[in-house]
Amino acid sequence: MYCLIYREGVVSTLPPKKGKGCNVDVGLRKQVLVDKCLQPYVRVTVKLIPNSDDSKRQKGIVVAPSTPKNESGIYWGYTVRNADSINEVFTKCPYPGGYDLKIGTSDKGIDIDQTDHTQLGSFKHALICFGGVHGLEAALEADQSIDEENPSTLFDIYLNTCPNQGSRTIRTEEAVLITLAELRSKMKLG
Repeated sequence: MYCLIYREGVVSTLPPKKGKGCNVDVGLRKQVLVDKCLQPYVRVTVKLIPNSDDSKRQKGIVVAPSTPKNESGIYWGYTVRNADSINEVFTKCPYPGGYDLKIGTSDKGIDIDQTDHTQLGSFKHALICFGGVHGLEAALEADQSIDEENPSTLFDIYLNTCPNQGSRTIRTEEAVLITLAELRSKMKLG
């Protein structure tokens, strides 16, 4: 049976039998016993340890969320960060040197079907920025710390990832999936 070595899970309220570590629900039939005692309901990344013949219990160790990518080079998802202003999106970047690819999304942007990977270039730390109900235009207008009227000037590329959408707005959770799917074939990791 094929099983990934890394799993995302949630710390369980079920106490471990041996009194060491804690149980984590990682989507397998049984919960995994990990090496650390953690608060229930915390999300963790677990590296599964291959079972020895004498153990029926699946064990694992808690690792940093970046470990699957760093150790195995596999895609391990994206991160989301809230910002109180459009300026804070850029000034509170967690990467030294900032983002090397900044993408803004808007129904006023360039049709994604008119772009290719050469326009996006290569990158290590990309930012994809989604506006609220009234878009990035309203976010820029509300931010007194930026003296700019057009949000497209803040980004390397300003894209409409859902051309001909047929509605005034798209819910953010839908926009994220649409945008990631559309960008998949157009981005080149550097």
